[in-house]
Amino acid sequence: MVRERLARSSVGIAGLGGLGSNAAMALARAGIGRLVLVDFDVVEQKNLDRQAFGLGQVGSKKTTAMAENIAAVDPDIKVELHDLRLEGGRMEVPFTDVDVVVEALDSAETKAVFIEEILLKLPKKPIVAASGVAGYGKSEGIRLRRTGNLYLVHDDDAPSSDDAVLLAPRVGLFAHMQANTVLEILLEGSDGD
Repeated sequence: MVRERLARSSVGIAGLGGLGSNAAMALARAGIGRLVLVDFDVVEQKNLDRQAFGLGQVGSKKTTAMAENIAAVDPDIKVELHDLRLEGGRMEVPFTDVDVVVEALDSAETKAVFIEEILLKLPKKPIVAASGVAGYGKSEGIRLRRTGNLYLVHDDDAPSSDDAVLLAPRVGLFAHMQANTVLEILLEGSDGD
């Protein structure tokens, strides 16, 4: 039953950097039936240390590259691409018909506006966000906090990403915790396989 429910589910991901690209791959491997991917940027070599892209994809649109990577895992997943920068006042538009939204944006200001717009304009839509990703170690500080339909994977004691490096293990922990939270939301009340 679990696999069938996931195959009928849809998830939107805002941002395909370290969090979004790794969460997208985890959700694809879990069997989510439809992924809506939103990003305006291109794959850069300097970010390959923590993003789910390959060297041969440098210079490609992140959305296109991620669709290729997902197809390599499961070509039956429906992938909807939006090559655009999310703008205040219209951030919810690509996500109106998904079951859950994943916030994986870089800028703290953009994150805050995005979360606020989703909660305001799509009030019944669960959103899984992340904060405090920078640094390394101290994994026990990563927590999930829920406030209404906002699920926040966070570490309140993490250094600012302006002051500390983003490294693959910690980025991966956050991304996979976001993906796991999405599965928990989608499968709530499920009896399992």
